[in-house]
Amino acid sequence: MPEAYRIPAHCLRSELVIRKSRFVTTVAPAATVARAREFLASVRAEMPAANHHVYGFRVGFGKTVTEGMSDDGEPTGTAGPPTLAVLRGSGIGDIALVTTRFFGGAKLGTGGLVRAYTESAQQALAQLTTELKVERRTVGIELPYSLYNIVKRMIAAHGGSLEDEVFDEQVLLVARFVREDLQRFTVELRERTAGRIAPVKLD
Repeated sequence: MPEAYRIPAHCLRSELVIRKSRFVTTVAPAATVARAREFLASVRAEMPAANHHVYGFRVGFGKTVTEGMSDDGEPTGTAGPPTLAVLRGSGIGDIALVTTRFFGGAKLGTGGLVRAYTESAQQALAQLTTELKVERRTVGIELPYSLYNIVKRMIAAHGGSLEDEVFDEQVLLVARFVREDLQRFTVELRERTAGRIAPVKLD
């Protein structure tokens, strides 16, 4: 997985009317395929009278992306592939998009459908606010009580967040770091403890 990529910051809905057909596009964050399918099901349930619910999703980013799409009854290749093509070109990951069509009585033809679904997806993404998703790692650090305050300060100094503390014969600290920060923290921790203590990855 890449260290950072852009994802939807929120859900969004936009609408386009083409020759009396309504194209309602809904976008949502989807960090898993299951979440993307749940989102599709929720849109279907919300607008059951629609003729088609065309969708595309991209979970992950770069080389580790998982994709899905459907024409949902539109002529093959006229709806799902154009939708997915827009998502691929957007530079956004962890995203699901559903364009719901209410037929207005006029057929658009294959070329017209491709343009309509492309434009619907593009319009929605143009309005979408994104945020940066940064890969984080969770680690456990077991240490003697004498190093407790020192290591806590080191975690904070390297941008880590302390998630949990367990006090037993030794102290177990659970912390989360951006990957690059974790590498620097690990180097310093080993240097300061002569290699006796190192974080253990928990995810």
